[in-house]
Amino acid sequence: MQNIDWKKELKQSTIAAFWFIFLTFPLMVMKVAIIQGEATITWRWYNVPVIGITFFVLSFVWRYMLERRKYSDKKESNEFIGKLLAQKKISRPAMTGLALFLLAFPFLFSMYQTNVMISVLIYIILGLGLNIVVGYGGLLNLGYAAFYAVGAYTYGLFFTFVGPKFVELGINTGLMFWISIPAAVLASLLFGFLICLPVIRLRGDYLAIVTLAFGEITRMFLQNEGQITQGPSGISLIPRPWLLGMKVTPMLAAKYVYFIALIVVLITIKVVKNLEDSKIGRAWEAMREDDIAAQSMGIDLTRAKLASFAVGALWAGFAGVLLAAKTTFINPESFTLWESIIILCVVVLGGMGSIPGVVFGSVLMIMLPEYFRFFAEYRMLIFGIALVLMMIFRQGGIIPRKRKTYTFNLEGAAE
Repeated sequence: MQNIDWKKELKQSTIAAFWFIFLTFPLMVMKVAIIQGEATITWRWYNVPVIGITFFVLSFVWRYMLERRKYSDKKESNEFIGKLLAQKKISRPAMTGLALFLLAFPFLFSMYQTNVMISVLIYIILGLGLNIVVGYGGLLNLGYAAFYAVGAYTYGLFFTFVGPKFVELGINTGLMFWISIPAAVLASLLFGFLICLPVIRLRGDYLAIVTLAFGEITRMFLQNEGQITQGPSGISLIPRPWLLGMKVTPMLAAKYVYFIALIVVLITIKVVKNLEDSKIGRAWEAMREDDIAAQSMGIDLTRAKLASFAVGALWAGFAGVLLAAKTTFINPESFTLWESIIILCVVVLGGMGSIPGVVFGSVLMIMLPEYFRFFAEYRMLIFGIALVLMMIFRQGGIIPRKRKTYTFNLEGAAE
């Protein structure tokens, strides 16, 4: 990093502070109140030094960070976490402690905390599924909540139309959870395949707009088809998973769903990791970098795109069944465009193509708003500022993907 001209930086920060004082003066200093038809002005001069000092510091820090980003070694900063975890003295105790904490979590905390953690696990599954489409394939999907809805409504509709038969035969309705899982996975996979067919030749903004439209069409269909999906009223009293004939209390059900979701997360991580190192995973990466070059090298883009959408939709269907089992109630408002944006932000903020990044992004996006509800009024403002800062200073995400590197040993080649 080059030497900083402190005199110039202080001058620019001072000018920026005066400009912000001038621009915010009517809002932060002047307070107009109308009492009995007369307007009175209260001058809040104490806000002037606060605004000036705040924006002086922020302006200085902003330019310092931009300068640091310009001259810093990006490779070292991106690989710091990877190098830290590569040390077995650190990684093994950390992973063991994390595993024990996750196993003991529902027994140490309340039902509310357990349900929050279930939501985090569900979003990890969703994030990893969307990561296949966006992070590996480079296909911007803004309608991912549609696949999520397909999985949830598969379980809900199965209960609505088949549940009475189970009751007549004396079969525990909780068994429908296990039957619905393969049905929801197949339905979501088929839905992802069908959606990909008409958009197979689209890319970039056009693909994003079409997938957004598909997501909204799905939501509107669920909302308007009252005879099948119960419309805006949704489907309620969905049974929780069956547990060895035991009477499942809400607390026991929360623990049971928690461990099911945890197992699914581990399976998802393993499968996605294997896909990343497979032939189709390398084809996705090549398609993401340059689809024309990938096609010229013999990669079947049609097959790669279909596989990306179908496999990504598969995990969304799985997460939908877990959501229905957790809440025992679903309606179309649970699968809006905002839901798709949250899942996309999990991937982007965490790190596109990075499995640890998606996990961390899910924890950040779900747990922080839940535990900092006193900032609810400023939630969107903080969220927008965080996105802007991430895009400027950390384009690869909080935990960027560690790309594989290969070195060629000239001495060994000479021998």
